[in-house]
Amino acid sequence: MTKVLYPGSFDPMTKGHMNIVEQASDLFDEVIIAVMQNPLKKSGLFTLEERMEIIKELYQRMNNVRVISASGAAVDVALLNECKAIIRGLRSLSDYDYEVQLQQMNKEISDNKVNTICLFADKEYQFVSSSMVKEVLNLDKDISRYVDPIVRERMLVKKRSLIR
Repeated sequence: MTKVLYPGSFDPMTKGHMNIVEQASDLFDEVIIAVMQNPLKKSGLFTLEERMEIIKELYQRMNNVRVISASGAAVDVALLNECKAIIRGLRSLSDYDYEVQLQQMNKEISDNKVNTICLFADKEYQFVSSSMVKEVLNLDKDISRYVDPIVRERMLVKKRSLIR
């Protein structure tokens, strides 16, 4: 069984992220979505637990997608879960430069046990980022083109609770 890890903060999970998961699930036996806790990042829109709930709900019907939470180095999480590779989504040339550096570091840290596979989001999602979606939401604009209806509803509920 070939397992791959798709790590990220997913705050929120966008249609671009989902497009990468869909592509990876067609290529590999199991895709493990690792919702990462980064202590260096300021708190996001959703807590780790909320992000986990949302993503589990999105993928409850996909047998080859599993959702976990993790912290630390993604390469360590990949090794712990016996993943052969880490999946990364690419949107632009600036993403590529960063991913090349990250890939080289991960390969070295893992003693060449974990590769990095970059997938390109379909063109309609290449400009979509979690931070952009949160910004559009804060401007009271429609985010339905960028996130699944489940995510959209949770974001609207969260926004209303933060305004009070």
